Amino acid sequence: MTNLATLKETLVAILYLLSAVFFIVGIKRLSNPKTAVQGNQYGAIGMLIASLTAFLDFGLIVDEANTVTFAFAYWYVILIALMLGSVVGVISAIKVKMTGMPQMVALLNGFGGLSSLLVAGVYYHQNVDAALSLIVLVATMLSGLIGAITFTGSYLAYAKLQGIKWVPDQPVRFKGDLLFKVLLLLLLLGVGVWFSVQPSLTLFIAMVIGASLLGVFLVIGIGGADMPVVIALLNSYSGLAAAATGFVLNNVLLIITGSLVGASGLILSAIMCKAMNRSLVNVLFGGFGAIAPAASKEDIYTGKVKVTSSEEVALLLQSCQRVVIVPGFGMAVARASNVVKQLCNLLEKSNIEVVFGIHPVAGRMPGHMNVLLAEENIAYEKMFDLDTINPTFKSTDMVLVIGANDVVNPLARDPKSSIAGMPILNVDEARTCVVIKRSLGSGFAGLANPLFTYPQTLMLLNDAKKAIEDIVKSYKEL
Repeated sequence: MTNLATLKETLVAILYLLSAVFFIVGIKRLSNPKTAVQGNQYGAIGMLIASLTAFLDFGLIVDEANTVTFAFAYWYVILIALMLGSVVGVISAIKVKMTGMPQMVALLNGFGGLSSLLVAGVYYHQNVDAALSLIVLVATMLSGLIGAITFTGSYLAYAKLQGIKWVPDQPVRFKGDLLFKVLLLLLLLGVGVWFSVQPSLTLFIAMVIGASLLGVFLVIGIGGADMPVVIALLNSYSGLAAAATGFVLNNVLLIITGSLVGASGLILSAIMCKAMNRSLVNVLFGGFGAIAPAASKEDIYTGKVKVTSSEEVALLLQSCQRVVIVPGFGMAVARASNVVKQLCNLLEKSNIEVVFGIHPVAGRMPGHMNVLLAEENIAYEKMFDLDTINPTFKSTDMVLVIGANDVVNPLARDPKSSIAGMPILNVDEARTCVVIKRSLGSGFAGLANPLFTYPQTLMLLNDAKKAIEDIVKSYKEL
């Protein structure tokens, strides 16, 4: 007679493993903008398999007599959760703008951290009288600690990016804040060890409350310029919390996927720190990201700023053979990607080579600009990263900088600057550099950009979309 319990466990394990494979392949495909859409699809398939497997895992019970019963209560709960999640997901996908995607990621990170600590906490509460192993207790502690930090930190990051009035967008610091955060972390770890040795619900709740406060203090001291790194790091935290919850529930899928998210988030944070010349250790304790006080226009621009017009830019483009477009967050805010595509098509019809130079942290998330351009069916082969595009600027007739600032700021070459060492796009090496911005204001880093006063630089002060539309119109009239 076939042991149905063993058969069920084997089938569940195989299905969970299959979903994990889809997650792994999906993350691999997400590493390249050209295959990112497929990566999302693989991830969605993996999640669908995992969700359906949950019906089998929790909704089908095999007793010692090899009798099968259906726990419909679990089915209803899972179905309701799937339906609610699907509705929220569809609405979010339709309504959330590309400029609001970082906030969306922050919210998802927060939900991930909250769900991990709640699941681990509920499991411990249900088994409070049971003799739980040290591994389960340590995992419960880590899930609660990391999950709480992720939850409050992510929602504070969301509030900063969203510009909610009662949340300061600039760093909030106080004397001895770094020492306070280190001591609070050590205290929480001590409480966590105490919980692992002598578990109690009071200790778990106290640890979660303290970790929630730590999450706030870690993020509140960080400025808007560095928030993309923070979001990537919080994404890593949410994965680690999920992996810890996997050990609590003895769920292999949670362990694998949580580890994947944790590792990939940490790698992404390291890449972004390198692109911004930041220290990952400082990110961990929120010890960076101060916004420099804005200087007066007279102090910033001692050289002459040459303001141009769309008509003049169109005329200059007519004599170009190679044009590099450098998109920034301003392009996303102005929703100018469509007219950029029109300009690109227009120039290519005149046998002008047009490519895009994309900084790793252009916009507010890695790949932000790539996605915007891809949505307009601009070929991935025309998008080049910093290392590839930089050597070509010297042979470029014109660079169009659209809504970017810090990523093209030559102050990064000044060892005394606060952004010293940050890799930038060397747009100042092109024959002509046209910067399209609303004003001469500083970027997220709060620093003036001397590029605006360089002899080869022309400033087109206008909304990005309106400026490009006028350039397209003027070019057609030539």
